[in-house]
Amino acid sequence: MLILNFSHPLTEEQKAQIEALTGEKIAGVIAIPSQMDNGQPFAAQIAAKVAEIPLSPEDWQTKPLLIVPPALNFSAAALLAHLHGLTGYFPPIVRLRPVKDALPPRYEVAEIINLQAVREQARRQRG
Repeated sequence: MLILNFSHPLTEEQKAQIEALTGEKIAGVIAIPSQMDNGQPFAAQIAAKVAEIPLSPEDWQTKPLLIVPPALNFSAAALLAHLHGLTGYFPPIVRLRPVKDALPPRYEVAEIINLQAVREQARRQRG
């Protein structure tokens, strides 16, 4: 699987946690800067960042992708909407959490959230 990381660099420990949770080997990690200009529209900024990712239209639809979203909620929402348009589904995301009482602060992988499954479950509830 290919990880698109819009957050802080992943440690080797975090990568191992991701592989253990997914049961898949990481084929690569592409780091995408997630700093946003609050004075400019976020959708356009996200589109520009995603356009720089070296994936073809076919890659977006066929490669197994895992997303580490940016921490800023507005840019994360815009990113997920944009990626849904490219892939045809909501890609799974990595949720990181602080390690309790760690000094200096560090983060661990809390879970992999299957957003497409979340969407499908919600669709069943609306009737």
